[in-house]
Amino acid sequence: MKKYTVLFISLFISFIALSQNIPEKQNPPRLVNDFADILTDSEEQQLEAKLVAFDNETSVQIVIVTVNSLDGQDKAMYAYTLGEEWKVGQEKFDNGIVVLVKPKTSDSKGEAFIATGYGVEPLIPDATAKEIVENEMIPNFKNNDIYLGIESATNTLISLTKKEFSSDEYKMKSSSNTKTTAIIIFIIIVIIASMLFKNRGGGRMGGIGTGAVFFGGTGGFSSFSSGGGSFGGFGGGSFGGGGAGGSW
Repeated sequence: MKKYTVLFISLFISFIALSQNIPEKQNPPRLVNDFADILTDSEEQQLEAKLVAFDNETSVQIVIVTVNSLDGQDKAMYAYTLGEEWKVGQEKFDNGIVVLVKPKTSDSKGEAFIATGYGVEPLIPDATAKEIVENEMIPNFKNNDIYLGIESATNTLISLTKKEFSSDEYKMKSSSNTKTTAIIIFIIIVIIASMLFKNRGGGRMGGIGTGAVFFGGTGGFSSFSSGGGSFGGFGGGSFGGGGAGGSW
């Protein structure tokens, strides 16, 4: 019994210490909180409008938080603690989602994490949250497009929570996109190799016509149509450890 008491006290002290490093929510509260200043005003406004409209329609709250530093804390605990401290989601449904981003710097890795409240965990399992981070966020972040990474991730989260497709369907779609990208890259390599070979006078090998049509893109899902209105505040949601993240 004494051992469990000591463990509980240690965890409680750790939680209190971490809570002191969590930024205060803005007043009035917002769903897009760019403390790291990595989004333009226009990008913030577009994301805010979309997420407010989604909250008004479904009561599911997706909050975006960017910070310059995690203050030495694990990204998962940081996101969970922030969700708890800010009370993201509705108390009755625990349907909050925290999208945490710490940008890459010259001396530290970039970090991203999606924390899910109890109520949305069945729709967004940990494995799916991991896939969203790896497929929608990190590739765009590596290309220095933070906005597109967040936009793609939130669009996918919205579609999953609205049951427009399931986590299994998203996994299949993501796998298909990866294969399509690999095929396109292969075709481009073949075309370049063929052109180089022809330019060097290497035989009478027929080249691939220059009129070929390329179809690119990530094959992502349609964007959520945002509406008007303002955010009314967080509703008392709770988090229990669901979610996943990654680094770049």
